[in-house]
Amino acid sequence: MEARAVRKYIRSSPRKLRRIVNVVRGESVGRALQVLHYLPQAGTRPVELAIRSAVHNLMDRYQDERFDEDDLFIREIQVDEGPVMKRFRPAARGRAHPYKKRMSHVRVVVEALEEIR
Repeated sequence: MEARAVRKYIRSSPRKLRRIVNVVRGESVGRALQVLHYLPQAGTRPVELAIRSAVHNLMDRYQDERFDEDDLFIREIQVDEGPVMKRFRPAARGRAHPYKKRMSHVRVVVEALEEIR
């Protein structure tokens, strides 16, 4: 049994989110949520919401079954690039320097441990 969730257009760069995602990849859902709670980065909140959404999607799909967070694990978690907003900042002598505001998409697949055994 598995379920997935996609959280799109997160206003954080993919490089920053991948550092967070690499910490929780392959962990049980309970452990991953604990770890995310104590990480100092601001991007942990959207990743946590994506994991919780995948768990709730699993519960919605299999309503007659009971799940414990320790019986579920993150089978796959991936951060992809989203659209880029291009902005300009004033520079010396009337010029403008471009910079990019990057966005990310997070995809999570949660699976129950009983199916693996």
